Amino acid sequence: MTSIPWTLTIDCARPGELARFWALALGYVEKPPPAGFANWEEWLERHGVPEEEWDDGAYLTDPDGRRPSISFLKVPEDKVAKNRVHLDLRVGGGRETPWEVRWPLVTAAVARLTAAGARVVGEHDLDGRPDHVVMADPEGNEFCVV
Repeated sequence: MTSIPWTLTIDCARPGELARFWALALGYVEKPPPAGFANWEEWLERHGVPEEEWDDGAYLTDPDGRRPSISFLKVPEDKVAKNRVHLDLRVGGGRETPWEVRWPLVTAAVARLTAAGARVVGEHDLDGRPDHVVMADPEGNEFCVV
């Protein structure tokens, strides 16, 4: 069976703001407009999307083209429960990387993401020393920094 292309979609209240956070967190960039259009506004106008709906979605892509794209779609309801799916940002290389190398990379990423609007939910230990940090993005979606 051939693998199926997929994207990740995140429901949110402020798509543009949340997309900017995740672009910084993941090193992603705004998805370029379709061929033949100078920018997204031109595309939206051409397709008759009312201007008040222009911030109802935002789209990111991996600049290297290797990882899935991410869509952010505006929804009317707030997040009310823990995520059932979350991202693990493996900034330290994962548990196969020696702790002395990995942990400073984790703490540096936590500081950078906190400055960008995320908050620390909790720090978790493994074998008596810090292992990973659970964080929440600006809209409360949990993710781990490992």
